[in-house]
Formats: sequence, structure tokens, C-alpha cells
Amino acid sequence: MNARTRLTATSATFAVTALTALTTLLAGCGGGGADNPPGTSPPPPTGTPGSGVSEAQRIEAARSTANGNAACTAVAPFYWEVGDRSAARTSGSVNRAGNTTVYTADTSMALASATKWLFGAYVAEVRAGVLSADDVRYLHFRSGHTSFAGCMAGQTVDSCLALPAANGAYSAATDGRYFYNGGHMQKLAGLVGLGNMNNGALATEFRTVLGDDVAISFNQPQLAGGAQGTPADYARFLRKMLDGRLRLGALLGTQAVCTNPATCPNALATPVPGNESWNYSLGHWVEADPVVGDGAFSSAGAFGFYPWIDATRTWYGIVARQAQAGSGNESANCGRLIRKAWVTGVAR
Repeated sequence: MNARTRLTATSATFAVTALTALTTLLAGCGGGGADNPPGTSPPPPTGTPGSGVSEAQRIEAARSTANGNAACTAVAPFYWEVGDRSAARTSGSVNRAGNTTVYTADTSMALASATKWLFGAYVAEVRAGVLSADDVRYLHFRSGHTSFAGCMAGQTVDSCLALPAANGAYSAATDGRYFYNGGHMQKLAGLVGLGNMNNGALATEFRTVLGDDVAISFNQPQLAGGAQGTPADYARFLRKMLDGRLRLGALLGTQAVCTNPATCPNALATPVPGNESWNYSLGHWVEADPVVGDGAFSSAGAFGFYPWIDATRTWYGIVARQAQAGSGNESANCGRLIRKAWVTGVAR
């Protein structure tokens, strides 16, 4: 019996057919933008982004920004790409003098926290687009499972959760409050039927659900950060959300909750810089900071892999590199400038 078959019984247990049960819980969370109406994703801005801008202008602006803006040259070498639901529209490899590393669309790399977006999409698919209140609580990092410290390569999802014992620990003090931690997703993975799967089984299952063309693997049985893949693989995943082949595309930003402890009383821990206030939805960020945010959806990984979809759900992009842990924010700084250059046709 595979994970999707087992979900028939599991879904009955989570007998909630919409997200309206979270309305009261999420309503009081301020900072970084208001929560969306129950069961909905935020409406995209009206109009086509950058109306009247030619593709040639977009390409030149994006390339000039990737190759010349200080926020981007500081994180070189990296690969970048911008596209729409049909295909990549432009891309490039930005190199660094004296460094022989060259990243391309086919470079395999650790996705780290970009795995979270894949898992959110997986859950949306096996739930047929109808997430229970518990599903959302786990995917919004408000479940109280906040002690997760990571997995070893040879473990299964559940054995990782059990050892060390603290990995599966529940904290009543953090339940209902945003706390960025892999324990939420690790616990949910067991609940949706992935508990007995190791790295190889997870890779097979994800390819079955998300598509064989999203050819990811796992280096740890960790649903919040264990996937490995290429920018080309991830780009196909993003295009599937844009064109509706994956249900999460219609759920992007669903009831996004605030995450900055300095501006939100229901937030306890976030990896986003303290001077920015982003929101969090179903395994992905909503870049809603009132100063530098543009409402884009994203899922930056710790080693610098930064995928995004713009707020209008028209364009996607990737900045891909492998650097030291904690490099995701720097890739995001570059990536959002490339995004702005592409949308407006003006280099940044």
C-alpha cells in the first residue's frame, strides 16, 4: 500500500474540508501584512506586470542586474533563471574571478529549505487540494513541534523523528504560534503516510506525485530540508504551479501568517532578518515586508538556493548556488532585484 492509498483513512481522521476553522486563530496576527480571508489565497495585483515592456528589455535588465548589481556580484558564482508557465525566458551563469566553480541549470545541489515548498505541494496533491485545519497548522509552523534537530542519511522519516527523542517533542508553549522549525513538517510527513520511507522511497514517492520530470532525490529523510536537485528540476516544479498542474499553485499565500517576533505577537522564531517582516503560507514565504517586499512567493534554502514566483503568478525565477549555511537571505537579496528588473524592464 503506498502513501496516497493510506491517505484515504488519514483524510477521514482530519475531517475538515476547508480552512475556515483557522479564521479566529490567525486573525490576530499582525505585522508584514494582513492575513487573507479564510480558505483563499491573496488576489494577484490587477494588470500585467510591466505592461508595455518588451521581452528584450526584460532580458537586458535582468542580465545587467545579475551581472552588475553589488548584491548579486557579492554572492557569485551562481546560476539564475527567469521564466513563465511555458519555459525559461532567460538565464545565465555569473562567475567569480579566481573561482573555477560554474553553476548551470543542470548542477545538482542541496535544496535545503527549498524542500519545504516541494513538501507543501506534495501535501496539497495527496489531499486533492482540500487541506484540513491540522494540515495547515503544520505547514504554517504553528503545531508546537519545535524541537527538531535533523536526520541521518540511513533513517526513515519516523525513525528520524524518534531519535533523538527531542526531534518529535511537542511544546504546548509554542502551539498556535509561528516557530520556524523542521519538526512541524517531519510530524506531518508521518501523518500523511510517509513515516516508513527512507531517502530512496521518498524520492520515488515525490516523483510519482509531483511528476517524473521533477527528478529530485533526498540526502536526508527530512521533509523540511533534505532534498537534492538541479535548477532545471525545480524550474519544472515552479512551472507546474504556474500552469495549474500542481494544486498548490492556486493555494499560494493561503492564510499567510506573520513571522517576525518583533512585529507579531504570535511569532516566536524566524530566519528572516529582524528588520524585515515576511509572512508564511503552506511551505513557502510571502515576501510581504512593507518596505522591500513585493508579495512574491519563495522558499530560500540555507545554502543559497532561492526559488520564487512573483505575486501575479506570471513569472518564476531561481538563484542557485552552494555556499555556507545561512546564505539563503543573500541569495534572496539578489533574486528579488533580478525579479524587479525583469518585471519593470529596468536594471537594478
